[in-house]
Amino acid sequence: MEAPKHTDMIIDLGAVIVAVTDGRPLVLVRHGPALDEAEARSIARGFDVAGDALPSGPFDAARHRTLDIGLRETVTGRIGVTLGYVEQLYTFGDSGRHPREREGGPRVISVGYLALTHEADMTPPENAAWRSWYDYFPWEDWRNGRPVFIDKVIAPLLHAWIQAGPAKSEQRVRQDRANICFALDGASWDEEIVLERYQLLYGAGLVAEARREGEGVQRLQPPPPLGNPMMSDHRRILATAMGRLRAKLKYRPVVFDLMPETFSLFQLQRTVEAILGTPLHKQNFRRLVENSRIVENTGEIQPQQRGRPAALFRFRREVLRERLAAGVRISSPR
Repeated sequence: MEAPKHTDMIIDLGAVIVAVTDGRPLVLVRHGPALDEAEARSIARGFDVAGDALPSGPFDAARHRTLDIGLRETVTGRIGVTLGYVEQLYTFGDSGRHPREREGGPRVISVGYLALTHEADMTPPENAAWRSWYDYFPWEDWRNGRPVFIDKVIAPLLHAWIQAGPAKSEQRVRQDRANICFALDGASWDEEIVLERYQLLYGAGLVAEARREGEGVQRLQPPPPLGNPMMSDHRRILATAMGRLRAKLKYRPVVFDLMPETFSLFQLQRTVEAILGTPLHKQNFRRLVENSRIVENTGEIQPQQRGRPAALFRFRREVLRERLAAGVRISSPR
């Protein structure tokens, strides 16, 4: 479908709001009747797929002095959430990306943000809910080892797409991309390239969202269920946020915006593992965290139903003045 040509343009502010609870990385999404009329019409006419959407709202240039202020007023104000860390991700402005434009309206430029909070700090409004981000990207969770889903579902589909390449040179390029993204043929897994993996599946026509886009894309009808779809390009925005957060926590202490004021090292490790989607070596993790002096012992203990009570720690905010790179160092057994 050729996107309508418009000179009118609006700016939309969207947020990937992340919390971690009981080892589950959660994002806040809108669903069902919360979708607006343009989104509903786009689905009915076959130009979009039904799915969850990220919280978003319009930027008012007359009222909002900055984009960040606009985000807090139009998005976080609507859902009543208190945010900790907030970071601008990227500007998403491809033609035809938004249901409003596909329905004949103005072009929509979306400024995406990553925001961190505590799930316990808020109750989602009607038609919104917390969802595990692995519902949308099931191949990203390696905490229990390499997902069987990759070798049983994704790898055969990618193999067919590779073989369908128009020339040997194109097939080699496709094979290299598949190997790097999904750790095929002995390649190593890189947890940070979440967006590259999604874009590979999208370009191969293997995700439901690909059916509304341009020519030259090999399509499977119907697309296989490779994770839950999302409205518009919101799964791309979420993938961008996941990759950014996975990289950032290694050199900035953003993980502590997801933690309570005091926590055990076990809770901290589970939160880091939930974000990275990979298991960490317990003793090495604790040694690295304690030696980095990024946390301090409170002298209090957390009673346990089983085993020894756990010591409680807090984030040492002084570390931000002591050094530039103050993230949680990672030691993975992989």
